Amino acid sequence: MTTGNEPQNSYIEVREGVRAVCAQFGSSYHQTMSRERHYPEEFVTALTKARWLSALIPKEYGGLGLGLAEASVIMEEINRSGANSQNCHAQMYNMGTILRHGSAAQKERYLPGIARGELRLQSMAVTEPTTGTDTTKTKTRATKKGHRYVVDGQKVFIGRIQHSDLMILLARTTPLKQVEHHSEGLSIFIVDLHQALGHGMEVNLIENMVDAETNEVFFDGLEIPEDGLIGEEGNGLKYIFDGLNAERILISGECIGDGYWFIEHAVERAKNRVVFDRPIGQNQGIQFPIAEAYMEVRAADLMRFRACALFDANRPCGAEANMAKHLAAKASWEAANVCVQTYGGFAFASAYDVERKFRQTRLYQVAPISTNLILSYIGEHVLGLPRSY
Repeated sequence: MTTGNEPQNSYIEVREGVRAVCAQFGSSYHQTMSRERHYPEEFVTALTKARWLSALIPKEYGGLGLGLAEASVIMEEINRSGANSQNCHAQMYNMGTILRHGSAAQKERYLPGIARGELRLQSMAVTEPTTGTDTTKTKTRATKKGHRYVVDGQKVFIGRIQHSDLMILLARTTPLKQVEHHSEGLSIFIVDLHQALGHGMEVNLIENMVDAETNEVFFDGLEIPEDGLIGEEGNGLKYIFDGLNAERILISGECIGDGYWFIEHAVERAKNRVVFDRPIGQNQGIQFPIAEAYMEVRAADLMRFRACALFDANRPCGAEANMAKHLAAKASWEAANVCVQTYGGFAFASAYDVERKFRQTRLYQVAPISTNLILSYIGEHVLGLPRSY
């Protein structure tokens, strides 16, 4: 099934390369990882060695030097293969924080190692139990003491810490009551996890339904050298938001990959499942929902590439990035439901992968940003409606 949305010739090499890696890890591998709650270490390592996870790192640091459009295709193809990008996607957008706002020394220290696969920057600690998406109310503190920062606080739903070497951390360096605007006084740091774990930082795994490693994190006197500060102290929230457009566009690629996976499997099932002496796909009650879900995925696909084009041209793309993520998440969920209905009872059998992918794609309605917050953004910043929160 072809999409016809993007200039295919521009991405054929990327698609074929990612598919070749993913083809080494079939359905049984991902079923085993899901059933036994294992991190797909071999799969992520293969993608890393093939350099696909260093796509956005400039060539001067050993990366592929590709644009966001190509990076989103990589995420799409991973999910379209039946895998789950949530286990590795952060390597894509986290390193952008260093690339855009890090010092020359930080870039030289970390980016080549990430590109070679010697370092994993898979984790970003922003979300807290009591603040959620109200990031300006971050309570985790980083207090400057001499040539180091001392961190105290708590984070939750922080991915891939146990399979990372480095982590981006957002913490408040100036108390909220001492800043003119609530968005000020937050800073970001790069944390060496090997030095931090057991030395002021503790991690507890949160078991979950989407087969992605996530954790709650506790900081009690964690010391970070002052050269771990990224950019200027107090501007951390601006730096975090700067990377969110890329994150949302990449996530939209994952959703689109899921959407096409569900459509392809629903079509195949509808063609081959015979009931009452006819393939069920001959019935309009089966055929029409699949066709509609396909059109929704195609439409989201177009918005994804529109957002990519703006981002890669360094043009404002906040609205397009948010719309791409929302439309793609919605389309993948609708396609998931259509696939379940087409498979019927067999959709609930693990051997067919539908239930696994169904669970995994549900997350995109909630994270990395909820659909409601995107609707609020569009209402306020695009349509000019009063702020709703």
